[in-house]
Amino acid sequence: MTRTGGRSVLLLAHTGRPAAVRSARLVHESLTRAGMAVRMLRRELDELVRVGCELSPVEAVEAADAAAGVELVMVLGGDGTLLRAAETARPAGAPLLGVNLGHVGFLAEAEREDLSETVRSVVERDYYVEERMTLEVAVYPNGRSDAVPTVRSWALNDAALEKTETRRILEAVLEIDGRPLSRWACDGVVCATPTGSTAHAFSAGGPVVWPGVEALLVVPLSAHALFNRPLVVEPSATVALEVVSDTAPGVLWCDGRRMVEVPAGARIEITRADTPVRLARLHRTRFTDRLVAKFGLPVAGWRGRDEHVR
Repeated sequence: MTRTGGRSVLLLAHTGRPAAVRSARLVHESLTRAGMAVRMLRRELDELVRVGCELSPVEAVEAADAAAGVELVMVLGGDGTLLRAAETARPAGAPLLGVNLGHVGFLAEAEREDLSETVRSVVERDYYVEERMTLEVAVYPNGRSDAVPTVRSWALNDAALEKTETRRILEAVLEIDGRPLSRWACDGVVCATPTGSTAHAFSAGGPVVWPGVEALLVVPLSAHALFNRPLVVEPSATVALEVVSDTAPGVLWCDGRRMVEVPAGARIEITRADTPVRLARLHRTRFTDRLVAKFGLPVAGWRGRDEHVR
């Protein structure tokens, strides 16, 4: 491999997985051999040491600003690990490259068996970067959107309002661009990006949206209402959910990681965020092929024209 002075990579790993520990060692050795500097979170380095994996040389960093100045954030784990990594990479504008060590791994670009080739692509800068839209989330506990929100958060996949009491349903009014649309007695409501359309929203019956489509999805969860179908709205829209007063409270999860308690009478506003998440891609695989591969979809019997035939 060629020397690559001045380049650095932040390596994040699900250290609870033996496969991630082995992969971290291989990635570290390959990158440092090529002359690239490797950073890791101090707590992850400590966890690796506890399982007998000590990496050197490596720059130990804290979570805050860990991705500042790096060329790439390389993530070893499943989609949950990549969503955690997005919290670090997004403020710095660093692209994420996921290596799937989990099950579906829809956000990941590479599989564990392709790890050596993936590292080669990083060293040789043989990748491109695409941007994925994210959601801006604001919570107003008193229901007044003219007040200052007590909580602001964001999401790459989705923001999900869910009920907190098993025996009581959530009562919420949906508003689009300042106008009420419907009231749902439900288990919750998922607001998702196209990236998140294959996650929680998909399991709730929402549509799969191709990443090139810019839109916001609204998917009710087990809603008791005549008008209870998933909605796809324009990306410039403001989606608001108001938890009806004198009913059960809820809880809001952003990407299943950041939780906010939502009392009765509260208001949640969801809009497109200004800051995207950047994903590094190694292959220009069509999204259709990714769906087939990740979900194991049956395509036997297809007799379409080979794209290479002219």
